[in-house]
Amino acid sequence: MKNRKLMDKKDRTEEKGKAEKRNKKTEKKNINQENSANPENPYHKEYGLFSNIRFIASAMIRFQKKILFLCPLYIVCMPLTQYLWTFLSKYVIDTITEGRGTEGLLKVILCFAFLQTVGTMANTYHNAEISYRLIAVRMGLISLKNRKVMTMAYEYLEDSEVMDCYQKASNACGGNMNGVEGMMHALEDFCMTLAVVFAGMLILGTMNPGVMLGMFVLTTVNFLITNHANKICKEKVWDPLAPWWRKDNYMRYTLTDFGAAKDIRMFGLKDWLVEKYRRLHLVRCQAEEKSAGIWLVAGMMSQVMWALSLAAIYGWLIYAAACGQVTLGNFSLYLASAITFSSYLNQLFGRVNRLLAVSREVDDFRSFLDFEGGGMEEGEEVPVGETYEFEFRNVSFRYPHSETYALRNLSLKLQTGERLAVVGLNGAGKSTFVKLLLGLYEPTEGEILLNGRNISQYARRSYYRLFAPVFQNVELFAFPLAENISMKEPKYTNRARAEECVELSGMGDKVRSLPSGMDTEVLKVIYDDGTDFSGGERQKLALARALYKDAPVVVLDEPTSALDALAESRLYQEFDWLIGKKSAVYISHRLSSTQFCSHVAMFREGRLAEYGTHEELLGKEGAYAEMFRTQARYYVEGTKETPGNE
Repeated sequence: MKNRKLMDKKDRTEEKGKAEKRNKKTEKKNINQENSANPENPYHKEYGLFSNIRFIASAMIRFQKKILFLCPLYIVCMPLTQYLWTFLSKYVIDTITEGRGTEGLLKVILCFAFLQTVGTMANTYHNAEISYRLIAVRMGLISLKNRKVMTMAYEYLEDSEVMDCYQKASNACGGNMNGVEGMMHALEDFCMTLAVVFAGMLILGTMNPGVMLGMFVLTTVNFLITNHANKICKEKVWDPLAPWWRKDNYMRYTLTDFGAAKDIRMFGLKDWLVEKYRRLHLVRCQAEEKSAGIWLVAGMMSQVMWALSLAAIYGWLIYAAACGQVTLGNFSLYLASAITFSSYLNQLFGRVNRLLAVSREVDDFRSFLDFEGGGMEEGEEVPVGETYEFEFRNVSFRYPHSETYALRNLSLKLQTGERLAVVGLNGAGKSTFVKLLLGLYEPTEGEILLNGRNISQYARRSYYRLFAPVFQNVELFAFPLAENISMKEPKYTNRARAEECVELSGMGDKVRSLPSGMDTEVLKVIYDDGTDFSGGERQKLALARALYKDAPVVVLDEPTSALDALAESRLYQEFDWLIGKKSAVYISHRLSSTQFCSHVAMFREGRLAEYGTHEELLGKEGAYAEMFRTQARYYVEGTKETPGNE
């Protein structure tokens, strides 16, 4: 009885733990909706202008501390250079009209020239230094974005809403005058313009207060018009274009992709692709036309406000001069200063508009950085051990925004040292099973256990170390061959081991024939003399990668599709011998691996249709037996046929 109570208590504890994990997972998916100004878009937040200014200022300090000196230098020198000569004009006119001696005039002119030279040189130094430093800050922020996209949960890469969020973040750091760098420029320009306006207010302090107030009112109206136009353009024109940018990037990449070039030429796709690209750009042209219409109205109203402001300045000064209220020298000072002041006052509100506009783009950038994407380091380290047992317990999965399940109610175990062959027709759910096993996706329902614990408790980076995967589509990277095998930086690459793995994979003769051997640059993206490899060679290099990683579990997800059936069978058996006592999962729609595997799992329409040893499944005379007998003739030594995609 006591043991029964202990067991019941243990079951309740486990059930409580599972419930907590489910709640945590739900919270993780909903956290993006919290504090969002637009609940319909959980991947977008509005942080506010001052929060974004703090974010950008901290980034400038983090990546380029010298900016702290350059910006104040610019802000101080600009008012000096803008108003200096207006004072000289006043001094010269007053000297002439009042009949004073001109002995000191030359000294004053030289003094003013010296100050102007100093100010101009300071501004020139600032302009030469600031530009590349702001770009460096933007590059630093781009590195944060790139790190985010490479460490967030893999499943988000197939979520169109997340990719739209990523695209808007990329747009926000994709140029000098927009987004994050645009805010740096706008923030500095605003502070500079504010300094010029403040200096103008001190100079014009004795002018008619009514004229000054009227200038402020007209400029404020202009600001409100421009800000409204900015907001409407972003919400109604540019934000809806996020999917367009993704399509445009794909089309531009496809038109210049070396891999697609053969098909484009052999199948005569040129006219079709050009027409698709033309239709795609019609969408952008329509958006540009809509934006131009909005800004036409805003621009015309802005010019009216500016004309009224100038009319107020000239009208009052002419009236004051005619009535003898101002001297000729002060008339010259007020006129030049008032025009400068009015211009910069208008610019000041324009800078505020600009800050608000780029702040909305910074919202896009920060929304992507801050959304809960399942970091690589979140969770515990996987304990190091000699045994790793995996269990799928009532696992179901469906892809984002899909109504149908790719896998349904899958229960399966993979023991330490076991060879599991996963077979089935294309679309049966084999690759989805692999992605779930590797931790690239989280189950929609059910759980996956490692040695009895849910794998969601472990940090992804730690969990990924358990696997040496070989995927069907082998990605080679534009760096030397040795690093393409080790998948590590040169200083961490064991070249001797890399060469050994290349030999074991059957690529030794090919690599030795290359002039630079293991130092051969791969692909022609960076180096013109780089080397590309055939489909079969790529797959052998991928096998070498798996051997080099030396992980406890090897997963081969149809990596031999470029080989014929007999070559695939021989390669699987050789590779099976090479990995020794490691666990292995062989995924294929061909059955060349099933006879030497411990168990065979046959998938059909997202479900586990049959499971057992090769002999057991043949004895059942079911779908597996039928598929095996259909393909059997292709494994007879010497056949010239190859199986199709069953």
